[in-house]
Amino acid sequence: MAYPITYDEYQKNLEKGRFVGLKCKKCQTVSFPPTAVCRACGATALEPVTLGGGGTVKTFTVIRVAPEGRKPPYIVVMVELDEGPFVLGNLDGIQPDQATMDLIGKRVHMDRHLVKGDVYSGEDTYVPLFRPESS
Repeated sequence: MAYPITYDEYQKNLEKGRFVGLKCKKCQTVSFPPTAVCRACGATALEPVTLGGGGTVKTFTVIRVAPEGRKPPYIVVMVELDEGPFVLGNLDGIQPDQATMDLIGKRVHMDRHLVKGDVYSGEDTYVPLFRPESS
């Protein structure tokens, strides 16, 4: 099976601040990060689509006991992007000790940051990072 976007291409796009997902040609569902099949209908006819990066916080947690190599505390959010997919990422711009339920429903914009590799993952990886939108 040929993949419309490889992991390396996904990483190169993130490195440049481009958010490329996949849109199903059958049901129009958008996936991010890219997947091999449509998460809604299972079709494999997918085409690359650039996402705007805007979204709304649906839930969050403050990590106080972190994996090896990470410095707690930090905030992890689940964001519903304007195009539909749900994305996990860190939240920047709000101190973890100041995080309240007011974060739910807050508008954010996706960026990216580099996570250093560790004994388990090996190499450095770009991952989504969210910042509150200006009011």
